[in-house]
Amino acid sequence: MLFRTSILPDLRDFAHVEGSPEYNDKMNKLTRFQRYMTATALGLLAGLFVSPACGNRKTANGQEVWAEVDDQPIYREQVERLYRSRPQSTDADTPEEALSFKLNILDQLINNQILVIHASHSRITASEAEIDAKVGELKSPYSPEEFQKKLQEQGLDNDGLRKEVRENIILTKLINKDIISHINVSDVEIASYYEKNKSNFNVAETTYHIAQIQVTPRQDAEVRNLKNDDAKTPAAAEHKIQALYEGLMRGEDFATVAQEYSEDPSTAAGGGDMGFIPASGLNPALKQVVNSLKVGQISNIIRSNIGFHIFKLLGVEEAGQHTLSDLRVQSAIRQTLRNEKEQLLKAAYIEMLRNRSKVVNHLAEGVVKAGGVPNPAG
Repeated sequence: MLFRTSILPDLRDFAHVEGSPEYNDKMNKLTRFQRYMTATALGLLAGLFVSPACGNRKTANGQEVWAEVDDQPIYREQVERLYRSRPQSTDADTPEEALSFKLNILDQLINNQILVIHASHSRITASEAEIDAKVGELKSPYSPEEFQKKLQEQGLDNDGLRKEVRENIILTKLINKDIISHINVSDVEIASYYEKNKSNFNVAETTYHIAQIQVTPRQDAEVRNLKNDDAKTPAAAEHKIQALYEGLMRGEDFATVAQEYSEDPSTAAGGGDMGFIPASGLNPALKQVVNSLKVGQISNIIRSNIGFHIFKLLGVEEAGQHTLSDLRVQSAIRQTLRNEKEQLLKAAYIEMLRNRSKVVNHLAEGVVKAGGVPNPAG
């Protein structure tokens, strides 16, 4: 799956490595990586010189073929659907700019098809149970009507969704097997990276890693928790937050409760994780709450002008130079180096597979032949 929506991930996220030099950013990214990296597959942009052939071809059923991979077609409509689903499509000022963007999308689809074919040769499959589980996960934050609307916005039906989920699972397995499992980072590499980037691990001020469960006293169309649970009145909100707090006191997992019941759309999916917040970024009330907690502790119910909150202090990063003996520093460096190796291996891997594949990009040929945007009638 190659596009970003609220339902399906963008494959480019799997291949993208942020380059922030800040230690807190590294810690935030490490947390996000551990939570989300298993949910998406590969998308790489790779250039390919194709020998001349005919322009855009049409199949017998009238669908325009824009590329072929080992004689398997990629249709214009696939590219157009992805183009329409991406916000950047509305930013194109000229036909040339729009077509350039579509060429990039087509290239991603070509790479995707190459990987799918290779996975088939490697006998990598996705079971119906795996597909059912993933589809259920995608549906969980939405009502049936909302979910169908999301699919329609993407030009998908249920069968199309299952096809894309199947491919996503297969590609994730392929990448894990042929790339991820072969990546190793040595202690020597970690030490070398630290010495070259020591200043990045000098924290200017104390930061707090915080999670929250939020309940609001009014109906909110943006609530996205796994139970699709929303308190609609002040009394319902107070009753709900009290019940959640009592469950936490009985030992229920904070992140699970947040995913299932929190009404904060920006943090519920991540188990309530608010990330690392510098001391200067805390309002006085939250700073008082955080300073009263030890790492791992949960606050009492806190009332605000938004509603009710329960906070958990996940960690504290003290100001000053963090040394290599800090296991969190080692972990952050290890993940950074793994990401870098992963990007290199994936780029080489897709190029190697393209060398073995028969790829014809009819759209690119049409652009070159026309000296720009092809005539639609041509």
